[in-house]
Amino acid sequence: MGRITSQLIQVKHRIELAEETYQRGPESVALIAVSKTFPAHAIEEAMHAGQTAFGENYVQEAIQKIQVLEKLRPWLEWHFIGPIQSNKTSEIAEHFDWVQSVDRLKVAQRLSLQRAGNGRLGPLQVLVQVNISGEASKGGVVPDEALALCDAIAPLPNLTLRGLMAIPEPVSPFELQRSACASLRTCYEAILKVRSNHPGYYSFDTLSIGMSDDLEAAIAEGSTMVRVGSAIFGQRAKIAE
Repeated sequence: MGRITSQLIQVKHRIELAEETYQRGPESVALIAVSKTFPAHAIEEAMHAGQTAFGENYVQEAIQKIQVLEKLRPWLEWHFIGPIQSNKTSEIAEHFDWVQSVDRLKVAQRLSLQRAGNGRLGPLQVLVQVNISGEASKGGVVPDEALALCDAIAPLPNLTLRGLMAIPEPVSPFELQRSACASLRTCYEAILKVRSNHPGYYSFDTLSIGMSDDLEAAIAEGSTMVRVGSAIFGQRAKIAE
């Protein structure tokens, strides 16, 4: 058994245990394996171990891997999870299934326009990124502006609004991790309370929060999707795009 396979099994066990501990349904939390900076063969090993959804931060690096793994495309789901530059939206719209880091209407409008005609992949699934920690270094709208951005995105063609995403500030105590994750859950629930029966919100079902160090806290607070990189692939080197 390879290292990636072994570590993937351990992460899935952590998720299953957290689901049981916090009375979440079995398989209620999706795992996105964050494969940024790791080569295509690492993704292929994870896929053979049963992982199908992968997250990437850097457009050009991701497209190279998507193309190398083109024969496996029907079985893979690609999530863009990094900051979005306006001049990269065309490539993102062409190649990805999900975009988790939408924090500006201009970006959403460009993705919608550039997704048009992509019958092979269908509508682009999008999450609005919320900056719950108020960190200047991170993207995302402030919680009070999340509803307005969701309302603007919901009617756009070629996109399906799926929910919210956040990258909390790293903290160690478990209760502080839970508190950060609870902030996104509160924002998500507030939107559902006023929009659950509105067109454009029928697929609003995703809360993407939780990574290698805090996935248990995220699952305790209602996360439906965790994004795990280092616990599966190991420590990564930083690259620039």
